[in-house]
Amino acid sequence: MPRAVKFSQYGGVDVLQIHDVPRPDPGSGEVLVRVAVAPVNPGEAGIREGVFADIWPAHFPEGQGNDFAGWVAALGEGVTDFAAGDEVISYLPRAAQADYVAAPAATLTPKPADISFEEAAPLSAVGVTAWAGVHAVDPRPGETVVVSAAAGGVGSLAVQLARLRGATVIGTAGPGNADFLRSLNVVPVQHGPGLADRLRALAPQGIDAYIDTFGGGNVDTAIALGVLPRRINTIADGRAVARYGVRSGAQEGSFSREVVAELADLVAKGALTVPLAAVLPLEDVREAYRRVQGRHTRGKIVLSLVPDAERAAIAASLKNRA
Repeated sequence: MPRAVKFSQYGGVDVLQIHDVPRPDPGSGEVLVRVAVAPVNPGEAGIREGVFADIWPAHFPEGQGNDFAGWVAALGEGVTDFAAGDEVISYLPRAAQADYVAAPAATLTPKPADISFEEAAPLSAVGVTAWAGVHAVDPRPGETVVVSAAAGGVGSLAVQLARLRGATVIGTAGPGNADFLRSLNVVPVQHGPGLADRLRALAPQGIDAYIDTFGGGNVDTAIALGVLPRRINTIADGRAVARYGVRSGAQEGSFSREVVAELADLVAKGALTVPLAAVLPLEDVREAYRRVQGRHTRGKIVLSLVPDAERAAIAASLKNRA
């Protein structure tokens, strides 16, 4: 039977279980997708732990995962713009870590043939979040932008998107990620106490915009450096949004097929790289969340639901059914 990651109570990674589940049937306007790859994201851990229960309560047994990439397996009534075997990227909250997902056709984006499922799957979540943060602060050529946690899943894409706009980018990270950031043409700076002084030394003419993907006082630092609130974006510090009136552009308000397609095209052209920290089998879902919750990963951790050796056969089988 198809598998799906679920949890039946709030808690740590030990509450995650892989269940056998019925294959879903796509409803009107939906597409059944055979999932190849599903990333893991820090916010999903917060939902599973009950941190956001007042906002997003779980309905047990609750699914896990949000973004995914795979093949179209079947079409619901009224869907005409996809065919069985098409490779797609999509997003469905609390359902993605499953062999089959029934998703609204309006959320699916065609995957370019020359990018991998591993590169494609994160684009509809961290990719759109990075795009939203950069869009919110609107970097211009010659300006200086700071991105916190610049080696992380969102940060590593945000720094590249800001660079594509012609900005000089400074990325906060630990010393172990300095060379990685330099490889992305980003100026690394050590996070932690004394960050404001280090940023002043690196940018004596001032900081124009600040993208916070971590929290931990980064917005306070940006304000102390004289960055205008309208040119600060945070996805990790709601109190700072209320206190200073800074921006909070993220995936939830910015997801669209057009944005995902734009990001996928950049990856296909080699203008945007999706760094991968690890590709783990679905059976290692607990370990995947242990790593991502440590908040020290470089790039994305993704779960592979279909081994590489089986992908061509699955794609051919689905196309033959069409």
